[in-house]
Amino acid sequence: MTNNDSSSRLEDIARKIRIQVIKIIAEAGSGHPGGSLSIAEILSYLYFQAMNIDPKNPQKPDRDRFVLSKGHAAPALYSALALRGFFPEKELLSLRKIDSILQGHPHRLDTPGVEASTGSLGQGLSMAWGMALGIKLSGIPAYVYCIIGDGESQEGQIWEAAMTAGFRKMDNLCVFLDYNNLQIDGKVSDIKDITPIREKWEAFRWKVLEIDGHNLEQIKESINTFKSETDRPTLIIANTIKGKGVSFMENNVDFHGKAPTREEMEIALEELKNG
Repeated sequence: MTNNDSSSRLEDIARKIRIQVIKIIAEAGSGHPGGSLSIAEILSYLYFQAMNIDPKNPQKPDRDRFVLSKGHAAPALYSALALRGFFPEKELLSLRKIDSILQGHPHRLDTPGVEASTGSLGQGLSMAWGMALGIKLSGIPAYVYCIIGDGESQEGQIWEAAMTAGFRKMDNLCVFLDYNNLQIDGKVSDIKDITPIREKWEAFRWKVLEIDGHNLEQIKESINTFKSETDRPTLIIANTIKGKGVSFMENNVDFHGKAPTREEMEIALEELKNG
């Protein structure tokens, strides 16, 4: 398969993730579309290219791990897991329903493929670096990937974890910052500005890269750079668009945590299918 074929395949998977996100949040009548749509390319590359995982053996010891620290973006993660074969795609429409394996935030005891129960913002990075430490101590050649939010980065625990992981030289830990500059109350820069980002993480002994979070080639290059690092963890600042792919959701804070109506769903699906 050529690079162009691979890129086209991953772009199609990202589009399918977005389509499922819209469908299942509309069906549930609640959820967080904006921040789910912004991470589709990252999840597409991780689950269908970068990560050593096996849906038929999800607990294999040498698997790579993924932690969605911004747990409200669970619809995107669930869509990626279903498309990858961890559970039937028909399960996606049970999102947020009683007795569903797909709750509003990831729960590792309920959902195949989920490594960490998240949703209380700020905690996922601590779990991720702990996994990375356990893997390193066990001598297992595996990586841990984590996605954190920009609004989430206002939490103090993010910085405690960042300081510890850098100090412990967790070179098997790669973190994506979904930098779409919107949180539930408005612009991150207006509510509690987290800049300068690069300088802060570098001060905590991290390798810092910055990319277009919707550009698959840049995602690929950043992960290759991460894998070549030998004595520090890597932060990838992924500049993204909240609500990416749906015109009326893009950069619209109203869709941080609001489900589309049936009419809005049809418009969004039409845009995604023809986009």
